[in-house]
Amino acid sequence: MALVYMGWHVSGAQYNPAVTLALVVRGDCPGSRAAGFIGAQCLGAAAAALAVAHITGSGFVLMPGADTGAGTALAVEVLFTFLLMIVIFNVAVTPRTAGNSFYGLAIGFTITGAAFAGGPLSGGAFNPAVGIMPGLVEWVIAGRTEVPFWLYLVGPLIGAFLAVPLFMMQEAAAMRGAAGNGGSSDAGD
Repeated sequence: MALVYMGWHVSGAQYNPAVTLALVVRGDCPGSRAAGFIGAQCLGAAAAALAVAHITGSGFVLMPGADTGAGTALAVEVLFTFLLMIVIFNVAVTPRTAGNSFYGLAIGFTITGAAFAGGPLSGGAFNPAVGIMPGLVEWVIAGRTEVPFWLYLVGPLIGAFLAVPLFMMQEAAAMRGAAGNGGSSDAGD
C-alpha cells in the first residue's frame, strides 16, 4: 500500500505492465510513456530477484501450487488481475473519484486479498514483471527451465484487458445516469 502512495506522483504508481497496457488501451497512458514504465517495471523486478538471490543464496520463482492445473492457475491469474484493474479504474482513473485519499488502500487491499486467495493456486503474480523476471533471472543464473513464463504473461494481460471494456461500459452508464439526474452521478441524490 505504501508503495502505491509513494509512487503516485512519479508514475501513477504503475508497477505492473498489465496495468500499464490496459491504461494505454483505454487511452489513459500514452504509448511513449508506457514503454519507459514497462522497462522500469521489468528492471525493478529483475533487480529485486537478483537481490533476493544474493541475500538468500537461492532464487525466488513463482510457481503454481503442486496440485493446481494450468487451466486453474491461468483462471486465477486472469480473475485477480481483472479485479485489480477494475479497482484501479474505479479508484484512480475515473474522474468521479479524482482527488480521493483511499486509492492506495483499495489497490493495496485488492493485491493483498488476491495474494492470499490466489497465491497458493497460481503463485500469485497478477503482474507479468513479477511473474516472469524472477524466473528469467533464475534461468540465467541456475539454468532453471520449468518456470511457466506463459502463465504470468498471458493471465495478467487477459485479466487487465477484459477490465477495459467493462469499465468503459460502466463509465458510459454513469455518464448517462448523470445526464438524467441533472449532472449528478450519485444514485443517492
